[in-house]
Amino acid sequence: MGKINAIITGIGGYVPDYVLNNEELSRMVDTSDEWITTRVGIKERRILTEEGLGTSYMARKAAKQLIQKTGVDPDTIDALIVTTTTPDYKFPSTASIVVGKLGLKNAFAFDLEAACCGFLYTLDLAGSMIQSGRYKKIIVIGADKMSSLVDYTDRATCVLFGDGAGAVLVEGTEEEGVGIQNAYLRTDGKGLPFLHMKAGGSVCPPSHFTVDHRLHYLYQEGRTVFRYAVTYMSDDVCEIMKRNNLKAADIDWIIPHEANRRIIEAVAKRAEIPLDKVLINIDHYGNTSAATIPLAIWDNEAKLKKGDNIIFTAFGAGFVHGASFYKWAYDGDKVATKK
Repeated sequence: MGKINAIITGIGGYVPDYVLNNEELSRMVDTSDEWITTRVGIKERRILTEEGLGTSYMARKAAKQLIQKTGVDPDTIDALIVTTTTPDYKFPSTASIVVGKLGLKNAFAFDLEAACCGFLYTLDLAGSMIQSGRYKKIIVIGADKMSSLVDYTDRATCVLFGDGAGAVLVEGTEEEGVGIQNAYLRTDGKGLPFLHMKAGGSVCPPSHFTVDHRLHYLYQEGRTVFRYAVTYMSDDVCEIMKRNNLKAADIDWIIPHEANRRIIEAVAKRAEIPLDKVLINIDHYGNTSAATIPLAIWDNEAKLKKGDNIIFTAFGAGFVHGASFYKWAYDGDKVATKK
């Protein structure tokens, strides 16, 4: 048996029906379409508004579409990993709920939390599991209900985030020249003061005080986070290109974490990658955290050709960051479906 390469063999996605656009936000908080578009490049975001539905609902919808598109036998799925910052519950894992809802009889499941870098980290983990030869098929889901963390009285953060989920099937192949090639992943541990949720964990459990003082919402120091994001994502893209002897002309696509259009443009400029090689959908989804990269793949599947050189890059709370080099394994226009 030859070397096993780990490849993505399909993509599924889900975004809620409800569209929260900038005009509606401007009636909720002191902002405007011009202010939001100029600073972050977002026009609208999808919000899961139905009572009693959480991250597992969106993850299940994305995975179900993935299974239907690929035609994979659910009983052959070895593992399912959900990466999220917004689990349904502290426990059990969101992944265990998804497995139960999908009826996957032979899969073990767990959550991985790495904020907005979650999909990047989890794809590399799943790839290593496949390459070990012990597992054949793994579903990786990036899903977040960011609206559950957002303070809609804070115009600095409420304009940024949306809800959604993307799922990929990772399988093994002996075909050369496709799949996960390399990854450069890092955590610097400096990020706690600048991006966090103050209450709800073991350091500051929920109480009347934490609720009354609105401590269960996302807190962000935007300028600091912006600076770190541009620096790390740019450096990481350049590093992964260097490690794999890639020039700008060799890159077919950059698929970045969709946090802020200005961040994405700055990363492309510093890496000397033309913006038309960067897949951007932040304008209509906003920042969906761990779901941004798989949703960008889902939106643009038809553009991806077998053998395309792709760089994924992301940055998130912690600070976590990184980039990976991937060679696309199939012609997306043959299987892409309308949303």
